[in-house]
Amino acid sequence: MIENNTYHVSESGHYGEFGGAYIPEMLYANVEALREKYLDIIAEPSFQAEYNTLLQDYVGRPSPLYLAHTLSQKYGANIYLKREDLNHTGAHKINNTIGQILLAKRLGKKRIIAETGAGQHGVATATVCALMKLECIVYMGAVDIVRQAPNVARMQMLGATVIPAESGSKTLKDATNEAIRDWINNAETTHYIIGSAIGPHPYPDMVTRFQAVISEEIKRQLLDKTGKDHPDYVVACVGGGSNAAGAFYHFLHDERVKLILAEAAGKGIDSGHSAATSILGTKGIIHGCMTLLMQTDDGQIIEPYSLSAGLDYPGIGPLHAHLIQSERATVHAATDDEAMASVIELSKSEGIIPALETAHALAILDRLDFKATDNVVICLSGRGDKDLNTYLKYIEEHQITL
Repeated sequence: MIENNTYHVSESGHYGEFGGAYIPEMLYANVEALREKYLDIIAEPSFQAEYNTLLQDYVGRPSPLYLAHTLSQKYGANIYLKREDLNHTGAHKINNTIGQILLAKRLGKKRIIAETGAGQHGVATATVCALMKLECIVYMGAVDIVRQAPNVARMQMLGATVIPAESGSKTLKDATNEAIRDWINNAETTHYIIGSAIGPHPYPDMVTRFQAVISEEIKRQLLDKTGKDHPDYVVACVGGGSNAAGAFYHFLHDERVKLILAEAAGKGIDSGHSAATSILGTKGIIHGCMTLLMQTDDGQIIEPYSLSAGLDYPGIGPLHAHLIQSERATVHAATDDEAMASVIELSKSEGIIPALETAHALAILDRLDFKATDNVVICLSGRGDKDLNTYLKYIEEHQITL
C-alpha cells in the first residue's frame, strides 16, 4: 500500500533499492558539494525568484493543457495534452537546464558539459549557457549526430561545441560515458548538467524537482477546467525519464492517479533490438546509480535499440525503477512502428507533430481501459521538428501515403 511507501528520495539518495551514488573518487568532491548544497540553494528566495521569472518570461510557462477532441473521441475519455512542446527550445528539457545553470553559477562553475541523445537537452543546455555567458560542451553519439542533425545545428548556432562519441553504439549511453570522463578531468571548473532523472545522487532528485513544475501546473489547470485538481491517469514516455518524473511528481502519493510509463520496444521486445529496460533489465549500476539495466549475466551492458534517439538507452531512472518494482506505476512498451503510427495520427488528427519519444506514450493508449469520465493527461514532452528527417525516411521506406 502507498501509505507504507515513499516515492521521494531518501537521505542516502535511494528510491527503495535503487539510486545511490557510485562514482570515481575524483568526482566525490563535486558530487558531495552538490548533495550538501542543492536543496538549500534551490530554496533560497533569490533563486526561486530568478528561476520562476525565467520560466515565465523566457521559457513561456505555464505550458498549455489542451483537450485533444479527436483523441478523446477515439479513446472514450477526456484526453489532455500537456504541451511541453511549446516551451522555448521545443521540449521539457529547458525546465531543468535553467535550474541547473542557476545552481552552477552559485557554485562558481565557469564551464558546462552535457550529454544528449535526441538533442533537445543539448539544445536546452546550449541555450542557457548562451544566456548566462558560460562555456558549453555537449557530447552526442555519432549516430545521433546524423539522425538529429537539426538539433546539432541549433547547438552550434548557440555557441556550443558538439563532440561526437565514437565508442560502443555511438548513442546516448556512449555520450554519457564521454561526458563523465570529461567531468573527471575537469571537476574543479566544470558542472555537468545531466538531462535525465538518472546519474549519481543528487541528480535524479534535482532533475525531478526542476521538472516538477509540469505536475504543479497540471493540478492548477485541471482544477480550472474540470473542478478536480488531479487526473485519473498520467501517461509519459520513459528512458531516463525526466518528463515522466516531472509529470508524476505531485501525484506520486495520490492513489486516485494511475501512473503509466511508455518505453521503447524498438523492433520488438524479443527481437534483440529493443530498449524495453523495465521488461528486459535487471538490477545493476550505470552512470553512477543502481537501477534496472539491460545487461548480460556477467554484467556487460546490452546495446539498446530504438528509432527514437532519446529512448535509445539501456537503463531507466531509479525513481521509475522503484515505481515499477513497487507497482505504483505500470509500464508498457511500444515498437518503432507503433510510435510512428501515433506520430502520423496526432499530426493529421490534432495538427500537432510530436517528438518520436512522446509518440511512444500516445502509442499505448489503446491498452488502457478508460471510462468516459476519466481525465487522462499525456505529457507531450517535445515537438517533432528534430525528427522530421527520420519521419520522412520511415514514410518513404514503408511506402506510407499521407
